[in-house]
Amino acid sequence: MTDKLMDEQQLNALDWKKVNDLMPVIVQHCDSGKVLMLGYVNKAALASTLSTGKMTFFSRTKARLWCKGEQSGHFLNVKEISSDCDNDTLLAIVEPMGPTCHLNTESCFKNNLQPTVSFLTDLENIIASRKNCDPSSSYSAQLFAQGTKRIAQKVGEEGVEVALAAMAKDTRELTCESADLIYHLLVLLQNEGLNLRDITTELTRRHQLQNKA
Repeated sequence: MTDKLMDEQQLNALDWKKVNDLMPVIVQHCDSGKVLMLGYVNKAALASTLSTGKMTFFSRTKARLWCKGEQSGHFLNVKEISSDCDNDTLLAIVEPMGPTCHLNTESCFKNNLQPTVSFLTDLENIIASRKNCDPSSSYSAQLFAQGTKRIAQKVGEEGVEVALAAMAKDTRELTCESADLIYHLLVLLQNEGLNLRDITTELTRRHQLQNKA
C-alpha cells in the first residue's frame, strides 16, 4: 500500500455502511485544480488504487473494478487521497496522463468558468507543446529556437517594463506588462526543463520553513 496517498487513520474512519460500500470519488487535477470527473470505489477498488498509485474505480455498469486508462493509456496517477468531514466521500488529487473523459476532453464536466489560476497551467501546456515546433509556426516556437539568451533577455525587458508601469501608476499598462512577463517566464522555465510545479514547490517549502521558525 502506498502510505503517502492515504494514512491508516483516514482509512479506518471511512464510513462504508453509510454509502452501501460504494463511495463517491471527486477527481481533481494536481496542478490546475480542475475537477476532472466523479467516480465510485468499493473497498477493493480503493485498495487497488492505493497499491498501484493509479486511480481504480468500481464500474457500476460493468460491475467490476476499472482502472482508468486501462484501454486508452490515459491513467490518473494519484498524488493524494483524502476523505471529507463525514468520511463518506473521497477527493483524489491526480496527475492525468492525457484526457480524462471518454470524449477525449480534459474533464468530464463542461463548465465554462474555470478557476482563474488554472489558465496558467493551460498556458504552460500550450507553451510546452510549441517547444520542438517549426519556428515559423508560433511566437513561442520562435523563442525556443532562439535559445536561452534571447528568452532570458525578454524576461529582463518585461521585468523592467512592469517596474516602470508600477512607478507610473498606470494600472492598465501594469496589467499588460505583467502578462508579458509571466508568459515569457513560462517560456524560460520550459526551455530550462522547469515548470510551475517546481516554482510552487519551492514557495511552499519556504512558507513551511518560515512557519516553523
